[in-house]
Amino acid sequence: MPALTLALHRLGQSLWIDTITRAMLDDGSLAGMIERLGITGLTSNPSIFNQALHGTAAYDDAVAEKVRRGLSGESLFFELAIEDLVRAADLFRPIHDRTGGVDGWVSLEVSPTLAYDARRTIDSALDLHRRAARPNLFIKIPGTAEGLPAIEEATFAGVPVNVTLLFTCEHYLAAAEAWMRGIERRIEAGLPARVCSVASLFISRWDAATASLPRHLANTVGIAVGRQCYRAYRDLIASDRFQRLANFGALPQRLLFASTGTKDPSLPATFYVDALAAPHTVNTLPEKTLLAFADHGAVTGIVSAGGGNAEETLAAVERTGVDLDAIGATLQRDGAASFVKSWHDLLAVVEEKSRATAGAGA
Repeated sequence: MPALTLALHRLGQSLWIDTITRAMLDDGSLAGMIERLGITGLTSNPSIFNQALHGTAAYDDAVAEKVRRGLSGESLFFELAIEDLVRAADLFRPIHDRTGGVDGWVSLEVSPTLAYDARRTIDSALDLHRRAARPNLFIKIPGTAEGLPAIEEATFAGVPVNVTLLFTCEHYLAAAEAWMRGIERRIEAGLPARVCSVASLFISRWDAATASLPRHLANTVGIAVGRQCYRAYRDLIASDRFQRLANFGALPQRLLFASTGTKDPSLPATFYVDALAAPHTVNTLPEKTLLAFADHGAVTGIVSAGGGNAEETLAAVERTGVDLDAIGATLQRDGAASFVKSWHDLLAVVEEKSRATAGAGA
């Protein structure tokens, strides 16, 4: 394992890969990353599956078989996705077992078109988790206002949730509240309290959204928001409320730093990974960022439980007239819309492959 990857593991930060393809599973690439690079989990989303399906024949036989069974659209896609993620979950299962459920997770997202429909999100989460039948598979649910009831209900039903599309400290705390309510209801009902979760905070999009800041504040917002949320996270798991849940066997809902690949080409590829080395968290990286970090990352210090200078940085940003709350709301709304677009693009690729394989069979 590279020295930097090992150093992060020793301080308690997990590195997860933010990609999946059937080719990675078939040729042993994913297994090799686990062994050589020390990744301990995996996330997926519609954009990732769109890229995996587009322009490759790796899924053609599976698509043809499902078309013959009469599947199409979302139903066909979710069968493909579950097949891939079940295989990935099995690769990470020894890590999951060894860490008592803290690590070794993979994630599958409900349809992004349900981001503002709590009831259908709950139904989809329950169905996908049942079909995958793996203890180390998270169902991704967006942390929109409408998604919060689904997070609570899915947690109460025993479904592990990866809360996605979080951008602000307020978003994070609302997601944590929904998860804790679900755990508290389980305790009241006499059910086991250990239903794991992560809260995924998107980092790099902040700096793209605040690119007009003065030079001395450029590319500071994403890291500052990450550190601000880390302080809130550490305060929460030290609180009497969470400690009561821990007494019943609950594990913390871990804070996950997502979108940590750089969007500004002038920044080092490892910019966000280097600056967010935080104990008891997860960082999920694109493959390019992971390889760059393993090769030449430069961790600049461990994030303090108090968040370092995050509040001072954000206050300085707001003094320039930037409304961070408004930007956070826009980022969440635009993120949900972007996921929907990726979802429709993905289903178009599925439909194209379905027609092609049907035609070839004819």
